[in-house]
Amino acid sequence: MISLNYAPEPIGIGPYSQGWAEHLAGRGHEVRVICGVPYYPDWQLAAGFAQEFSDSCERGVQVKRVPHHLPARPNTIGRLRHYLSFASNVRKVIRRGTADFEPELVISIAPSLLAAPVAIGAARRAGAVTWLHIQDFEVEAAVATGLLPGPVARLAARFEASIISRFDRVSTISPKMVAKAEREKGAAAPVAELRNWAEPEVGGDAANGDAMRAKLDLPPGLIALYSGNLARKQGVGLILEAARAMQARPDLQFVVCGEGPAAGEIAAAAAHLPNLHLRPLQPRDRLPDLLAMADLHLLPQIAGAADLVLPSKLANMLASGRPVVATSDPGTSLAHEVEGCGLCTPAGDTESFARAIEALASDASMRRSLGREAAQRATERWSRQALLAKMADEIERAIAERGE
Repeated sequence: MISLNYAPEPIGIGPYSQGWAEHLAGRGHEVRVICGVPYYPDWQLAAGFAQEFSDSCERGVQVKRVPHHLPARPNTIGRLRHYLSFASNVRKVIRRGTADFEPELVISIAPSLLAAPVAIGAARRAGAVTWLHIQDFEVEAAVATGLLPGPVARLAARFEASIISRFDRVSTISPKMVAKAEREKGAAAPVAELRNWAEPEVGGDAANGDAMRAKLDLPPGLIALYSGNLARKQGVGLILEAARAMQARPDLQFVVCGEGPAAGEIAAAAAHLPNLHLRPLQPRDRLPDLLAMADLHLLPQIAGAADLVLPSKLANMLASGRPVVATSDPGTSLAHEVEGCGLCTPAGDTESFARAIEALASDASMRRSLGREAAQRATERWSRQALLAKMADEIERAIAERGE
């Protein structure tokens, strides 16, 4: 598996790549992961790690970490250098150290798509199946966030389509993303839907939201919670605008727990808004308590992103049994997932977003009803055990078919 993001990154793609690798190892496969040094979500080297090549065995998985560029600001040029340096160092590792290991299947996780040609080359030399798992259509997401100008975007889109079409197998995380990948892959094998999962502990009776609230030193009132990466793609500026619009309502607190490029902007706004509170990203083992603390969850996305990325945090939001207020247009993947267990408003529409938050804050019965449906949906669609078993079955089938 080639995955830029991996453990111990607490959120984003890393935990899911880790989950895949460890589950496959638990089923008796020899699994080797080449990943980057941990840096996400704050784009800073994680404590205890260095920008160097390293080897370790982690829960039955052989992990090789490689250094890569970390931009001071993750803009277009900075991200390009970031992805290219990772791909270059992955290539070095494969050329130096694979004589004792001939894989039957090579998985490339996107992002970063720039490392995908390296995965294809390694698989072809070993006669292995090539598998691309798309967590994020990064080209379109970059366009939506303004990181890629028109001519560059068109070139990047052609590269993306070319790469996807070259893989034997492709998977991604939502029905709309499956449909897009199938269009790009052409008439070859169908694309598998392999979702990210909700953590089993979320929504359990052991969760203690009151203890978390006290730990975070939050004032009384209902809590509208956002937890995760603080960046453009997430559209967190909408939360600031909604908090400003509703600061006359003292019984509702907006709580943002996260790290990332927009953290400074949120901290500056929180200094002047009594109903807005910025707190650090919480460790993953405290996630059940954090989500249980909320009365409702906030899931803003910028316009154009709702079919390119299905936020992994949604699974845990639903599993917590709390309703979600999301920004997405009708017919998108995100709207489909939230319908019946939350409220959707148009992307970028502060007034509609604030109205939806206020509607849920003012109606305890609606919160309970939507929350029950959210928990039920998480059980049906986002079970960790079932989703990991499906992934392993699909991969084992691909390996078996290769040998026929």
